[in-house]
Amino acid sequence: MENQKRRRIILVLVSWIFMAGAVAADENATTIPVNVGVVADLDAVSGKMYLSCIEMALSDFYASHDQYKTRVVLNTSNSHEDVVGAADAALDLIKNVEVKAILGPMTSMQANFVVNLGEKAHVPIISYSATSPSLTSLQSSYFFQFAQNDSTQVNAISGIVQNFRWKRVVPIYVDNMYGEGIMPFLIDALLKVDVHVPYRSVISQSATDDEIEIELYNLMTMQTRVFIVHMMPKLASKLFSKAKEIGMMNQGFVWITTNGIGDRLKAMGSVLNSMQGVLSVETDVSDTLMLKEFRPRWKRQFQKDNPEIIDVELDAFAYRAYDAAFAIAMAIERVGNTSFEFQKGNSPTSNSTYLGTLKVSQYGSNLSNALSLISFKGIAGNFSLVDRQLQLSTFRIVNVNGYGARVVGYWKPKNGGLVKKLNLTNVCNSSAFKCDALGPIIWPGESSSVPKGWEIPENGTKLRIGVPMKDGFTEFVKVTIDLSTNTSDVTGFSIDVFEAIVGKLPYALPYELIPYAYPNGTSIGTYNDLIYQVYLGNFDAVVGDATIRANRTLFVDFAMPYTESGVVMVVPIIDSRIKNAWVFLKPLTWDLWMTTLCFFIFIGFVIWVLEHRINEDFRGPPSHQVGTSFWFSFSTMVFSQREKVVSNSGRFVMIIWVFVVLIVTQSYTANLASLLTVPQLRPVVNDLNDLLRSGEKVGYMRSAYVYGLLIDYGFDDSQLKPYGFMEEIHEALSNGSEKGGIAAIVHETPYMKLLVAKYCSKYTMIGPIFKTDGFGFAFPKRSPLVFDITQAILNLTDDGTLTKIEDKWIKKVSNCKDSTTGNFSSSALGLESFWGLFLIAGIASVFALIVSVTSFLHKHKHVLMPPDSGTSKWKRIRAMFEIFNQKELSSHTFRSSRHSDSTIGAQDHEAKALTQNNNWPESPQSYTDHTDTTSIFSRQETPSHDQASSKTIPAYAFAITVQETHESPETTLTRA
Repeated sequence: MENQKRRRIILVLVSWIFMAGAVAADENATTIPVNVGVVADLDAVSGKMYLSCIEMALSDFYASHDQYKTRVVLNTSNSHEDVVGAADAALDLIKNVEVKAILGPMTSMQANFVVNLGEKAHVPIISYSATSPSLTSLQSSYFFQFAQNDSTQVNAISGIVQNFRWKRVVPIYVDNMYGEGIMPFLIDALLKVDVHVPYRSVISQSATDDEIEIELYNLMTMQTRVFIVHMMPKLASKLFSKAKEIGMMNQGFVWITTNGIGDRLKAMGSVLNSMQGVLSVETDVSDTLMLKEFRPRWKRQFQKDNPEIIDVELDAFAYRAYDAAFAIAMAIERVGNTSFEFQKGNSPTSNSTYLGTLKVSQYGSNLSNALSLISFKGIAGNFSLVDRQLQLSTFRIVNVNGYGARVVGYWKPKNGGLVKKLNLTNVCNSSAFKCDALGPIIWPGESSSVPKGWEIPENGTKLRIGVPMKDGFTEFVKVTIDLSTNTSDVTGFSIDVFEAIVGKLPYALPYELIPYAYPNGTSIGTYNDLIYQVYLGNFDAVVGDATIRANRTLFVDFAMPYTESGVVMVVPIIDSRIKNAWVFLKPLTWDLWMTTLCFFIFIGFVIWVLEHRINEDFRGPPSHQVGTSFWFSFSTMVFSQREKVVSNSGRFVMIIWVFVVLIVTQSYTANLASLLTVPQLRPVVNDLNDLLRSGEKVGYMRSAYVYGLLIDYGFDDSQLKPYGFMEEIHEALSNGSEKGGIAAIVHETPYMKLLVAKYCSKYTMIGPIFKTDGFGFAFPKRSPLVFDITQAILNLTDDGTLTKIEDKWIKKVSNCKDSTTGNFSSSALGLESFWGLFLIAGIASVFALIVSVTSFLHKHKHVLMPPDSGTSKWKRIRAMFEIFNQKELSSHTFRSSRHSDSTIGAQDHEAKALTQNNNWPESPQSYTDHTDTTSIFSRQETPSHDQASSKTIPAYAFAITVQETHESPETTLTRA
């Protein structure tokens, strides 16, 4: 029984083991192995590191995807750090192993040939460390560049250069496809920010220390001190070690490296001691949780597999290798059970070479398509491809200090600018005048001051500065040559300005002034010839009275002009004081004369209206009233009026009018005195067109571009005369065109200011008639000196130094108190200067008239609107005018006169009685007295005959004429 149980148990166990084996066998039967090649430089530490990352990636991938049916089988081949070795390894893997894809090779030179093999065999080539932009020109559908293309970092580099406003840089790169591939993109990026590349330093990959030293010494003889290094770390280590040895890592130098060096800084070890102060571009890798977990695990595994290698740190390319293995495994799984066979290629001849018999993978096309669509969250961040290339990523800007690198900023591809911190959104770009885009940087030589980017080489020559040799107007540049000692002395306004500028520069600028002349002291050529010598490299600059012209800027760059700009015309001036009988009319214009006359008449009328009813001075016959009004008004011009103004309205008008007359007369007197006594200087000619029409002679400076301007303006060559000296010009202008001289001289403002300053009482400047940019100092194209010189000129202008230098050289020749002749003929005073006064006087007069007329109409409204409407409107208006023409007896001006009149009237009555008693006839005047004063409107109060009452009954009657008054004695004015 027990034996039977044991047999059953054994049978169950055997069955279970058999079933487990069957299941395992079934699983092994359904897992499809896929050969993938790896081409790496296994002789180098980096090659071993990348292979380790690839192996761990596949292990991690299948550990988390054990249900996948495919399994990548790695077939590794060593390229031995050689292009031919890489090609041989790839060919062997394709030909003999029939790999479906290849991870690698490591360098751009190796990849160049391997890609062609992959294209021919339809085998995808996946590079995780080849970065040359020239690989994209192969346009292979089987090449995948998982490393960041070098062309993506050029904008970050140009952004650094622009941020510190350096204008010249020298790239130092390795002489192979890797070094040359980035250059077109880098030069274009620098040109966009107006940075010039005067020289390219190319170093062979196999260069010795001596060859590198010779090239570095060559760079030290140049002015540029900003260098961009693009090469592999092995060659870069030799370069920086030698640079430190010869003193090129001292203060004043700037070194920027691409990410080919920046991404491998940790692996450069002790070489960092020679790279202190270097700025480098690095690929920014997100410090994800996966990455934090992977680093220690990889380090343990790598140390286990390579115990002889210590202190190895992962770089960005190792992370790309890890993600590349993930991507190929994922793509192979997506392709599935597609045929993995290779088909024999079409050989053109029977004697085909080894490459000609290369088979074609039937799997490659599908695998390439699957890889193009792969995207996932990799160990170094999001992984996705665009045109088989890894998408743009952010770059870090690091500063090498001590034994490592410190992050000082970032370059973000989306914003295209530099930022201090990655989470900032505001970036610095070319439009910003000043932008602190990067954090504090310690530059070579442990300096915290930003290098200016160029220096005058210590072992180099001084700046060779050309100066013009000239005869006339030597106040600007005067060259004195001592033939016995073969030395020259250069002085003048332009030279003093340049010396003051050099004194303002924050650094020493050694230079020597070299006259552009033959040994005997005669000029070699024109100003254009002198400027062209800078373009040819014979001079480093031109200092003098050289005008900034468009044709000259094609060959040189000018600093900011340090003089006034423009071409002016200088002509003689004459005294235009008027000497004729009608000069007294000239101080005022005709419109002001007429306005003043009209206001005199108007004010006389206003005063008559306001005064004639209450003022005896303005009464009498009509002709007497008109004469009195005009006399009174015009006499205010000399304030001699004798008539009194008794009404308040009249006085108000007269106060304002007298003030207006005072201002006008005083202005007239002053202008007339000026016309008669002060010299009224005016130019003989006011316009260049006048000279063109009249055909008079015009002068210009010999060998000057002004001649071309005048010809283009329309002048005939026969009208133009060249001159060279100030004294010649003075003599020609004094003689005039009719005496063989000239009517005007046309030249640049600075020269003509000098001429006018010397002969200020005889000539004046008119213009500018042509626009120019003034005098400037010329330098080679994109010279870094241009910016500093311009800044110094602005400083000289702000602190007044430039004005003092101008006074020293230009005003010293002047014998005049004011060399600027601008006192031309005095202009007559016009209505525009006084219309405000006349407006006030007019408003005041009209206001007084309105008040007076309104008061009169209100007081006598019973005449215009009587109870008896039978009187015609015309008679009522006529009655109002008759009343207006009479005295206003109720006025205070007639009260005292009425009292005296009543006394005189009583005496007259007694005299009449005596006359009657003596039977003397009455005089004609007595009849007039009986009719009163021809009252037009009377109010009569008579006692009532029906009642003995004290009340009076008003009676109204209109009497239009004196005759009616005599015919109706009842209407005679009586006072109760």
